[in-house]
Amino acid sequence: MEDSNKLEEGFEPGPQLASKNEQLEGDRAAAHDVSIEAESKGTTTSEGQPVKSKRVATLDAFRGLTIVMMLEGRTNALTTRHGMAARLQTSLCPSSSSSWESPSLLPSRCIHRDTKDIEASVLGNSVARRISHAPDDLSYGVDMKVIRWCGILQRIALVYFIVALIEILTTKIRPTTLEPSRLSIFSAYRWQWLGGFVAFVIYMVTTFSLYVPDWSFVLHEHHKSERYYVKCGMRGHLGPACNAVGYVDRQVWGINHLYSDPVWKRLRACTFSSPSSGPLRKDAPSWCRAPFEPEELLSSISAIVSGTIGIHYGHILIHFKGHAERLKHWVRMAVVLLVVALILHFTDAIPINKQLYSFSYVCFTAGAAGIVFSAFYILIDVWGMRTPFLFLEWIGMNAMLVFVMAAQGIFAGFVNGWYFKDSDNMV
Repeated sequence: MEDSNKLEEGFEPGPQLASKNEQLEGDRAAAHDVSIEAESKGTTTSEGQPVKSKRVATLDAFRGLTIVMMLEGRTNALTTRHGMAARLQTSLCPSSSSSWESPSLLPSRCIHRDTKDIEASVLGNSVARRISHAPDDLSYGVDMKVIRWCGILQRIALVYFIVALIEILTTKIRPTTLEPSRLSIFSAYRWQWLGGFVAFVIYMVTTFSLYVPDWSFVLHEHHKSERYYVKCGMRGHLGPACNAVGYVDRQVWGINHLYSDPVWKRLRACTFSSPSSGPLRKDAPSWCRAPFEPEELLSSISAIVSGTIGIHYGHILIHFKGHAERLKHWVRMAVVLLVVALILHFTDAIPINKQLYSFSYVCFTAGAAGIVFSAFYILIDVWGMRTPFLFLEWIGMNAMLVFVMAAQGIFAGFVNGWYFKDSDNMV
């Protein structure tokens, strides 16, 4: 008879103890497999604890790149850099809030995104209009008679809101798994593409069919007012004076609420200093002095198409786990968009026009966004070269803070407020 003390101490483990150890190891392996499976599906483990999905670092780095480009592009308005960055932001960043999550979590993420959109819109109207002022200078504020209602934050908020709303409303009527077909990713999210198509139709029909009559505006300068007249009476014009985009804004917002220093003032027809800003020519057309809103209402509808493309990139992240599959879909989409944009531009069918956010401009910048994003994905998430992009990642993870602090001069004002002995010795 075996010594019971030895058995209890484990000196001579019997068959029963051995089988228990094997069972314990098997249970651990099974739990580990369940955890891996749950992580890949974005669900929970058997213990009910949510499994944290791996964050795609490229999204943060790419968002940081767009913020840097937007801030730098503010100093060079004639280039498409600022608009390019806005398009990059709108094209891909709608996917950033949910693209690495499980499809079942999309509604809650989209509701969270809609809340953030409202915050962005309010912040855009408050900070960008410089509503805050010094305690002893109450004249530093906003004249509601001439407040500018539109802006880049408002545009991005509108696009995110529409895209997220469609995502929420179509959650229960779309399949959770894709069929083995090349177009399954498109058919599964047909309602998103339908929303983008409706926005495209509204923009195109309005732009090319709306009649733009003659119009006038009053310019207040040098303590006097002078009225200028612009002769139009046409449809489908894409120039600075008689486009439907500006006409819609004048009718909806009123000309006093539009941007008073548009980029078109730097055209050669307006100034000899082109492409830089300078005094207007004596023979400059009257529209050179007119306000124009670059983040206008009609082109913001066109930007919804970019948001649709952006959420498509996010859907690819959800449904395709292999690097090669993801890159194949992204690059293929981007190349098609670039080809369409170049054909439309060089055939003069729809020239690339940032101020009007023409369809060719949307295709070109969305395609460029796909190429840049794919390159970042290869470098950061495939090859693991994350260290050189940590700065961009940080900016991307704090995009709103960086944009407000830098674009509105808050950061520069804080840094320049510190000096040593003399105010000329600023940091």
